[in-house]
Amino acid sequence: MSLRVAVAAPFVQNGTRRLRENEFVVALSLDRDWFSPDQSQRLIDVATRESLLERDGGELVLGFDPSDVTVPDEFVPDDELLRERSAFERVLDALVAEGIEKQAAVGAINRLQGELGLTIEAAAVVYARRQGIDVSDLAPIARSALTEDG
Repeated sequence: MSLRVAVAAPFVQNGTRRLRENEFVVALSLDRDWFSPDQSQRLIDVATRESLLERDGGELVLGFDPSDVTVPDEFVPDDELLRERSAFERVLDALVAEGIEKQAAVGAINRLQGELGLTIEAAAVVYARRQGIDVSDLAPIARSALTEDG
């Protein structure tokens, strides 16, 4: 997933799992010229909400092993990373990252949604769990979507 790659790049570059927030911003905006400083801050916010980063005082701590990520030389992240993603999109990304074909996953989730009468988010979480993929961080979001309409 390109969000993981963009977030991991400054940590891989510095060989660490912990960076000062300003080091992260400089790495993305000046060193790599991927984002403006404001966009880099936005990326921090998105990555924090998705548990890819954690704030610890003035530092950022990477929420996954940076050695699990390869940053291709030609990689340039899309501005689309800066928008908030739905729980469905996040579950789908987790499924694809585990090797499940995207179209097959969407089809199965849609069938499950119809069979069980769930929201798309809840159906995605159920499907991921049935596939043995841990999306427990997204379950509360899906659960709240169930109670908002009812």
